[in-house]
Amino acid sequence: MAKELTSMSENYSQWYNDLVVKADLAENSAVRGCMVIKPYGYAIWEKMQAQLDKMFKETGHVNAYFPLFIPKSFFSKEAAHVEGFAKECAVVTHYRLKNDEDGNGIVVDPDAKLEEELIVRPTSETIIWNTYKNWIQSWRDLPILCNQWANVVRWEMRTRLFLRTAEFLWQEGHTAHATKEEAIEETYKMVNVYADFAEKYMAVPVIKGHKSENERFAGALDTLCIEALMQDGKALQAGTSHFLGQNFAKAFDVQFANKEGKLEHVWASSWGVSTRLMGALVMAHSDDNGLVLPPKLAPFQVVVVPIYKKDEQLSQISEKVEAIIEKLRAKGISVKYDDSDAKKPGWKFAEYELKGVPVRLAIGPRDIENGTVEVARRDLLSKEVVNMDGIDDYIENLLDDIQSSIYKKAFDYRADRTTEVDTWDEFKDVLNTKGGFISAHWDGSPETEQKIKEETKATIRCIPLDAKEEEGKCIYTGKPSNKRVLFAIAY
Repeated sequence: MAKELTSMSENYSQWYNDLVVKADLAENSAVRGCMVIKPYGYAIWEKMQAQLDKMFKETGHVNAYFPLFIPKSFFSKEAAHVEGFAKECAVVTHYRLKNDEDGNGIVVDPDAKLEEELIVRPTSETIIWNTYKNWIQSWRDLPILCNQWANVVRWEMRTRLFLRTAEFLWQEGHTAHATKEEAIEETYKMVNVYADFAEKYMAVPVIKGHKSENERFAGALDTLCIEALMQDGKALQAGTSHFLGQNFAKAFDVQFANKEGKLEHVWASSWGVSTRLMGALVMAHSDDNGLVLPPKLAPFQVVVVPIYKKDEQLSQISEKVEAIIEKLRAKGISVKYDDSDAKKPGWKFAEYELKGVPVRLAIGPRDIENGTVEVARRDLLSKEVVNMDGIDDYIENLLDDIQSSIYKKAFDYRADRTTEVDTWDEFKDVLNTKGGFISAHWDGSPETEQKIKEETKATIRCIPLDAKEEEGKCIYTGKPSNKRVLFAIAY
């Protein structure tokens, strides 16, 4: 291989870090806890962004942009919200630097203190609801369905590329509604959009559910989420959608005149996914040889590598390749032709395997004679020789097959690692030996959930939307329970 990876079975965490760096997705920056997303990684994020943006707009949402800086006083208006984010906030106190008179370099100018300190955006509910106050007077102004693509800062102490960084990219939707029912409908609609995206584009099966009170977003009345299972048996929260009730409307006094002319507070939702999805994509599908990318999100779906010794042979191959590329692009398939002579074909094969390119075509002089192409698929690491005639249809079908095959593999893994347990001993045994999702009864109290977390590090990932009514006893307290919830150790 071009760049050796630590094996997943040997050290999963190191395998992940190695892969993110060696596949040119991202690297640590000079700023502690922050990352540089490299062009290949950003190309995947752009594909995610483009598809999600399309899905948001198809459901009636529009994009806007709000300030990076939020007055500190805004945070104090919603008590649960400030408590939830206080420990992660970066604060701007001054606006100027100057040369130190003692010759110690650049220092903060003490005379340039801000009248009011500013928080660097960890999330935008407060600044947006202060803005919405100016936009909303009447029921005719509703609903407002805004989304913004932005960066946010949460001062994390322990960071890992894509999964948890001090600064990350995301989208955050913030909607305002005339009725409680509309806001709740929006909350469900968006968690369904996220689930569709995760399953149809990322090829990652997810479980939709409610967060427990302990895990709920700060300031929300209800949080819906999608939960995915990674190949080390740990869960990853891949997206959240929050019903905010009237909490932020009351905090910022956002009222509207209803159809009867009476003043009411607006109802709200917010929802978001981040570059954490990049981490999910890597961990859900990849292997010891590198990335395995679903075709729908791969920066290029097909790479063509010519095999030749003489320039004359390269010319013949390039002529054939040009025709193949034209047919593939006509079908909307993205292709890269790597005819550079800086590296040998073997090195290129290993490099594109590492980078997870779904399909690799190799064409040499003998293929030109026989009218064939060698086709390698990344997910199965298999190869076959295919006739050049109809190669475009063949690859189109192959890409569809790879997309569904990757999803099925992840789905089967999750099914195998989802276990129902009925006792505390069973719970601990499965958690320690098998991991994955554990479906168990819980008495509904935050105290019980906290004790389980303290003793095992497992948390309630969600109360599944499709959880059936079923009488049982809490695994920890033995108290009555009417449905199972999903526990796991999570990222």
